[in-house]
Amino acid sequence: MMRIRLATPADAEAISALILSVSRYFTLHPDGAGAEEFLATLSPDAIHGYLSSPDFVYRVAEDEGGLAGVVAVRENRHLYHLFVAPAGHRRGLARRLWTEAMEAALHAGNPGEFTVNSSLYALPVYERFGFVATGPRVETMGIAFVPMRLVLGRA
Repeated sequence: MMRIRLATPADAEAISALILSVSRYFTLHPDGAGAEEFLATLSPDAIHGYLSSPDFVYRVAEDEGGLAGVVAVRENRHLYHLFVAPAGHRRGLARRLWTEAMEAALHAGNPGEFTVNSSLYALPVYERFGFVATGPRVETMGIAFVPMRLVLGRA
């Protein structure tokens, strides 16, 4: 059974390990070449810093096997992290995580607008969530992303 809960700083190592385990989906080179500086922002210490900051709210999904997914919203409006372990792909877990995070942000005062910098791999997922590209593909620090925006009620 999948359980979603608020993350704590004690989850930093597991969150970092999960995100880094799927880094080939968002780095320009599968081995991470050229993305070292970006990947450092995903270290356990960096994740611990985010988890300790009032600007970020993280949730984790756990099953019998451990951490299955993570979602984070920065400043109640930017979808900062959304990662699911490969075993959980195409099973609705990303949508469940996003829905919980979005509903919490709306409850906390978000007026219904969100942004995300989508990896190329995740574009179809975010499009299904209702996000629309707001600019061209960006390549920086060894990763590629497309800036996107969701305005609820105008999907």
